[in-house]
Amino acid sequence: MRKLLDNDLLTLISRLFIGGVFIYASFYKIIEPASFAKSIWYYHMVPGSLINLMALVLPWLELLTGLALIVGVWYRGAVLWANAMLVIFVIALASAIVRGLDIDCGCFKAAQSATGSAWNALIWDLVYMLFSVQLLLSRSRRWMFSHSAPAPQLTEAPSA
Repeated sequence: MRKLLDNDLLTLISRLFIGGVFIYASFYKIIEPASFAKSIWYYHMVPGSLINLMALVLPWLELLTGLALIVGVWYRGAVLWANAMLVIFVIALASAIVRGLDIDCGCFKAAQSATGSAWNALIWDLVYMLFSVQLLLSRSRRWMFSHSAPAPQLTEAPSA
């Protein structure tokens, strides 16, 4: 199992896939924060005073997380943020389903009524989580902009 989790190619595919999803998801939210704020409000989970702040901050966090995953900069932090956001998205969608809310997830566009099932969005988020958890558990650092290479060790004192 460890060999599969540490596979360089699988890790690269996961980075590109999850990073791409987060970047794509951030675009409409950055361009139309008011529409995204409405999408957040439809869930009835966030206090009204925090909705606008969340609508402004979350898309930029998604964009930076996606870019960091793809490039391999601030990688561990990006992996943690990706997993944390996906857990929150799954909880929000499951809560909406349990409460019988007929809303669009707000993942890639804003809409009051559901054009796609919240179940579909939940299933996709769980698929994204499989890839994101693989990134969390993988020790592969190949094809990253910044490697966590050990610093060179001096064995002798430099001569003057």
